[in-house]
Amino acid sequence: MSITNPLDKIVVSRRQAVALGLGGFATMGLAACGGSSDNGSSASGSSAKKTSGKLDKDAYDKLIKESSKQADDATISANKWASKVKKAGKLRVGGVQTSELFSYLDDKDNKVRGFDAGLSQLLAAYILGDSSKIDLTQVTSDTRESVLQNDQVDAVFATYSINDDRKKLIDFAGPYFTARQGIMVLATNKDINSVDDLAGKKVAVQSGSTGPSIVKEEAPKAIQKQYKTDEEARAALEQHRVDAYIIDQTMQMGSMISNPGKYRLLKQLIGPKDNYGIGLPKDSDAAAFVNAWLQKVEDDGVWEKLWKVCMGTRIGQKTAPKPPAIED
Repeated sequence: MSITNPLDKIVVSRRQAVALGLGGFATMGLAACGGSSDNGSSASGSSAKKTSGKLDKDAYDKLIKESSKQADDATISANKWASKVKKAGKLRVGGVQTSELFSYLDDKDNKVRGFDAGLSQLLAAYILGDSSKIDLTQVTSDTRESVLQNDQVDAVFATYSINDDRKKLIDFAGPYFTARQGIMVLATNKDINSVDDLAGKKVAVQSGSTGPSIVKEEAPKAIQKQYKTDEEARAALEQHRVDAYIIDQTMQMGSMISNPGKYRLLKQLIGPKDNYGIGLPKDSDAAAFVNAWLQKVEDDGVWEKLWKVCMGTRIGQKTAPKPPAIED
């Protein structure tokens, strides 16, 4: 099955990179995505506002409000998982609060926004009639399976790559997004320009993510240093305890947006395309329900609008990519 990577079709121009504060990033021609500061309409990239690096919170909130649709009682009652969520009155979500593009907590209004956050809020609205009826449990790469297995959450939205090992423990809905691994170094680092340059170098990866196995395959002579969180890995990079950091390019771009001029992202992407899925309890009927809802989100154009608000418009990308095909 052919999978479309939303990041493959986004190229930041030199002019847009300057506006974003990414410096030499544009000269590498890297296909990547950013956050949003526009209202979801096409952007030319000529306006400083449209490439400011800040999410347009008003546009995001308006989109979630206007796009929220509630399922009828028959649809809910026909599914055990959805019925359980409705009876509880809350959608318990495993997620994060520090992913600039996908799920970020705004300390000014205490609201979480982003691509993953938006999807979880739309799902809450579909089941409960209110996008705010979410209990968020923060997860790391190491705890995403356990919170589902222990019935601490109903679903995990956390840039969660689908793979066979995880499928043995949980179910997935989707995929709803694809990405690859990026190699990030400090902006002052001139020695590392390709994966081959990682031989003998200390490389940060997140434990529990796909990073360790990809680095082992792509850079077998690199010295891996595993960290539990993105913050810990970036701190190690900034403190020169590691020479590079490898994780999903979407997370790398979020770090660059939040810290303009601090990091440099290599042109070369490594590893296979990662399909992001929504983690769900094993052997439940949740995946069928969530996949049907996700298909509606895509068919109604909401996926595209959410992508534009959270990613496309901030770098002046006019056309949203097609989402990956949902698996049965």
